[in-house]
Amino acid sequence: MKTRIKELRARYDMTQEDLATLVGVRRETIGFLEKGKYNPSLKLACKVAKCLQTSIDELFIFDEEDLK
Repeated sequence: MKTRIKELRARYDMTQEDLATLVGVRRETIGFLEKGKYNPSLKLACKVAKCLQTSIDELFIFDEEDLK
C-alpha cells in the first residue's frame, strides 16, 4: 500500500505531529502510515482523509498484490 499522506501534508504545511494531534494518534503512527507499514482502521483513514481534504481513494493507493 502506498499513500499520498506525506505529499498532502506538505501541501498544507503540516507536520506529522500536527496531523497526529488532529486525528488522535501518535506521531509514529503517521510515520508508519506514510511508509505503508500500517493498515489504518476505516475510522482513522476517514479522519486522515478529512484532515487532508481528500478522499480515502485518493489518499491510499493499493496495487493488486495488496488486495490478495
